[in-house]
Amino acid sequence: MSQEQPRPPSGQQAAGGGGEQGAVRYGDVFPAVSGGLAEKPVAPQDAATMQSAENLVFGQTLRGGAAAAMQSAATTNERMGVVGHDQATDATAVQGVTVAETRVPGGRIVTEFVAGQAVGQYLARDDDATAGGGAGAGAEAGGAARGGSAAAGVVDNTKVTIGEALEATALAAGDEPVERSDAAAIQAAEARATGLDANVPGGLAAQAQSAAAANAWAARDEDKTTLGDVLANAAAKLVADKPVESADALRVAGAENRNKGEGTARPGGVAASMAAAARLNRDEAVWDQ
Repeated sequence: MSQEQPRPPSGQQAAGGGGEQGAVRYGDVFPAVSGGLAEKPVAPQDAATMQSAENLVFGQTLRGGAAAAMQSAATTNERMGVVGHDQATDATAVQGVTVAETRVPGGRIVTEFVAGQAVGQYLARDDDATAGGGAGAGAEAGGAARGGSAAAGVVDNTKVTIGEALEATALAAGDEPVERSDAAAIQAAEARATGLDANVPGGLAAQAQSAAAANAWAARDEDKTTLGDVLANAAAKLVADKPVESADALRVAGAENRNKGEGTARPGGVAASMAAAARLNRDEAVWDQ
């Protein structure tokens, strides 16, 4: 797999005074971006959202990829006090992150976008899937992420399923404690996957609701159940699964937003992963025609 390497933040870029002076901006990390995006500081939840998108396609965060570069820049900005740990710019919170895959003879070209501007491009060759490590492993993991799960009900094994989107949340936001809004989103996702109106006894929704209730009373963060605890191997825990469609993503986003105090979805959370999966599946359908 070959790729265009984003620039890591330099020591000079990390230096500076208060406010946004000296902040690492998108234009510093990705020289190809332009306009308003180039002037925006990279925020931690921007990186988390890109990480979620990469996990959906490749099954892991790419070494030297856009998510890793954004995480490095965001960490620098957070240390400088330019951005908060839970902060996202409108580049991801409003305009979104997309990972697009185009079939070409002998492989596929994967392009990563922030707010509609390309920030990374990778060529994954078909023979990379048989390689033992490095970029080949990333291509192979991507194939697994786009493939079917052991759960029943998977109709199209070329698309991202609801279970896989939930697993991407475990990777992107796995250290976050389960809140009521997360439980509501997981309940909506499970219902869309199974087609059942009631919770599956002992299923993901039941576990998430129990975790959210217990977390509300926990005195210490280390005692709280995290999204990673609940959503690890989510695809195997669902009694049925299906490819994510736009209607599924909208239903989950509505459930998460209604149950969150500020009315905004968690960056890198269940709704964000479902939205990214729906976009990938929609784009894949267009390319397959």
